Amino acid sequence: MKRLPLALLCASMLAGCGVNREMPPPSVPQARSYTAKNELLSLNQRITLGERITAQWWTLFASRPLNGLIRTGVASNYDLAAARETLTQAQEAVTASKAGLLPQISLDAAMGRQKYGAALFGPADFTIPPFSYYEAGPSLSWTPDLFRRQRYAIERQQALADYQSHRLDAAYIALTANIVTETLDLASLNEEIAAARRIQIADEKTLELVKAAYSLGSASRLDVLGAQTQLVTDSAMLPPLEHRRAISRHALAILVGKAPAAWSPPDIELKDFILPKALPLRLPSELVRQRPDILAAEDKLRAASAAVGEARTDFYPSITLTANMMQEALTPAGIFKSAAKAWSLAAGLSAPIFNGGALTAERRAAQHAYRAALAQYRQTILNAFAQVADALTSLDHDDEALAMSQEAVNQARSTYDLTLAGYQSGAIGLLQVQDTQRTLAKAELDFIASQQQRYLDCVRLFVALGGSPYKGKT
Repeated sequence: MKRLPLALLCASMLAGCGVNREMPPPSVPQARSYTAKNELLSLNQRITLGERITAQWWTLFASRPLNGLIRTGVASNYDLAAARETLTQAQEAVTASKAGLLPQISLDAAMGRQKYGAALFGPADFTIPPFSYYEAGPSLSWTPDLFRRQRYAIERQQALADYQSHRLDAAYIALTANIVTETLDLASLNEEIAAARRIQIADEKTLELVKAAYSLGSASRLDVLGAQTQLVTDSAMLPPLEHRRAISRHALAILVGKAPAAWSPPDIELKDFILPKALPLRLPSELVRQRPDILAAEDKLRAASAAVGEARTDFYPSITLTANMMQEALTPAGIFKSAAKAWSLAAGLSAPIFNGGALTAERRAAQHAYRAALAQYRQTILNAFAQVADALTSLDHDDEALAMSQEAVNQARSTYDLTLAGYQSGAIGLLQVQDTQRTLAKAELDFIASQQQRYLDCVRLFVALGGSPYKGKT
């Protein structure tokens, strides 16, 4: 009894001075740019180097319908809800693991009936008749955290909880990016369908002109058939576009947590978006502290490092201290008497001596797991840099492509107007009108696609830079 406080004191001291040789932390990249040349965009957009995305990045498009869709999606999306619950589960696991540092106290009670055999007292040949027994009282058990094994376990569990937190951020970014992408796709399809219908209306007017000319004898039956064929050909563009729009609407409904049959997205066009004039850009060394996938890979690296510590401490001894105070009696009433009091104190030590090399193999396995996590961490950084570089390169050419598409539309429309007027005056044949009409249709659809691509490349850059942090609501 007199030595027990000394044992407790020594155990406490050992728990605070354990070995803490963790694996070396990864180095942070020192690159100053993402591409071989400086990040410069067109005159219509500029890069603000070193600036973070202070608000939700999709608000820079200044689209109220889009903002409403994002709010609905964040509140109702089931994948995001599952990620939130998974994070809460991981945080509770951290709380549970910390409880292992404290003594565990429980209240025990038992009752039974027992009969000892004649061999219990050896040659005395003394027997005890069967008897009933009753006992109740508290018990305490504590395993001091020698050499920080439990703290390594807590550190590993905390790293896994942080990993789930960053996975939640990644799910939030993926959700918002998918909503923006699907909304842009839907807006683009709405304009493509509108353009296809304008082409259809123009074909119908051309057919009327040809029929009128045919009735006057200035056009042949072949001209009429050609105009009808052009109308049918151009009308065939509409069903695939309508199908794609329906698929996009369904996908958007799922993203916002709604059934496609019970929800319809708002009417939206590309003109409802405003192109951001300034795009924030973090340095590569700052990006690794912002992107959720990089931070999640770092969390897995921390967990693997803590696992190495756990495997190392398995070679060291462990001490378990127990104490209990019981009331023991042969009758239920006797359990409340002072004579029924009983207690015990004990200290147990366990140390590995021989295990067939299992502990050594487990330690090597933990070290290899750390190296694998380190390689995955570095690869994640490289992938992030490549995504930013790809987005910047795409944006660098989008303005030129859009300007060329606009010029193509202007020239095609002027050519079509001239050829149509020439056909009406009899100077140009129907074939030329149809050729210029097809050219105009293609130019208009290419221009819509160029507009959409420009917005999508902005989305790619925002996502590649780590998006906006998740705050539980939007």
